Amino acid sequence: MNIPQSDLPRLVIIGGGFAGVSLARKMVKEKVQLVLLDRQNYHTFQPLLYQVSTASLEPDSIAYPLRKIVKKGKNTFFRMTEVTHIDPDSKTVFTPIGNISYDYLVIATGAKTNFFGNQTIATNAMRMKNLPQALNLRSLLLENLEQAVITKDPEKRKELLRFVLAGAGPTGVELAGGIAELKLNVLPLDYPDMDFSEMEIHLIEGADRVLPPMSTNASEKAASFLKKMGVHIHVNTLVTNYEHNIVTTNTGISLHTATFIWSAGVTGAPVEGINASAIIPRANRYKVNRFSQVDGYDTIFALGDIAVMPTEKFPKGHPMVAQPAIQQGAHLAKNLKKLLKEKPMTPFTYFDKGSMATIGRNKAVVDIGSFKFGGFFAWFIWMFIHLWFLVGFRNRFVTFFNWSYNYINYDKAARLIVRPFKNKTNVTEQV
Repeated sequence: MNIPQSDLPRLVIIGGGFAGVSLARKMVKEKVQLVLLDRQNYHTFQPLLYQVSTASLEPDSIAYPLRKIVKKGKNTFFRMTEVTHIDPDSKTVFTPIGNISYDYLVIATGAKTNFFGNQTIATNAMRMKNLPQALNLRSLLLENLEQAVITKDPEKRKELLRFVLAGAGPTGVELAGGIAELKLNVLPLDYPDMDFSEMEIHLIEGADRVLPPMSTNASEKAASFLKKMGVHIHVNTLVTNYEHNIVTTNTGISLHTATFIWSAGVTGAPVEGINASAIIPRANRYKVNRFSQVDGYDTIFALGDIAVMPTEKFPKGHPMVAQPAIQQGAHLAKNLKKLLKEKPMTPFTYFDKGSMATIGRNKAVVDIGSFKFGGFFAWFIWMFIHLWFLVGFRNRFVTFFNWSYNYINYDKAARLIVRPFKNKTNVTEQV
């Protein structure tokens, strides 16, 4: 791995997501040797992945080089690799490019798509947890449109123009809204010789409403927005299979589609080597205390989606979204600084800043404490918050420019098939 020996304590961070980046940025100038490990050499702003999928943004607008974060310190290193195993007894992390010892280890590996044991869906469905998958989805969407415009078979054209999404959480709602925006404002201009009244968007949800984690007010407004945009919503419905371009459900609904997107759940992505008693089986996540220490370990910490920190207000752990990960990373940085000075750590308290989802142009819903609202003002807040938390000035500027261009011209500038998507099977899940 070619990491020099040092008299400084070595802090190894596995994962360059929100939690890992939040911690690394606070620790780069401290008296530690910091080593950041990740499969990719960039941080992805996941809340905007759906805009890459729907051709609103190019991938570099929501990606930030991890080396730009670690280069700010004198004793900081980044290595692009996959962690295969941890040995807590010898305090060693194992990777294909070499092994590295640690004094403090932070696991921030995030989450991966959860198919709830349905291997057929896992093999055939599209997913959207990372940039390569978002680009695959964009390519498939555009390729199907190109096929639809030339086919003479009306049933085949309907199949190509029917988009089915499983899971009506924030990701599913935002993606359905993004595809509907394309249908209403962009595609008719690109394909004047095609009848887009044939294009269908179906959103399937197992619960009794869309956006189950949010308030009923947000759910009702989001459903109203989506229906006005032409999205077909199926609640109290579970997808049971997707094979041979046919989606089947427990309610008897059968939909022929060339584009089936799974956004119905996530599960943790733990690393082998940690005692099984520290992993919550159903969630596949590490149980941690209020100091983010993994159950049974003093020098191993877990942050973000991979961690479950039970509290009185959040008995099942904090929501698997960006804010808990960012706050946990910043708080652990404070505690590690205290540990280095042999001072006692302080427990973590999550400050819930609310939740939000955008449905399309001038349409969003926001829950902040007792305030529940939707529409243009909610959409404006959603844009401001997402711009604010993008990493890097360039990313903020480029994203703002693209949004302004799209808003003024009713256009999406990234409708390019730069990497054709040919095989839907065995799509690699990158965390």
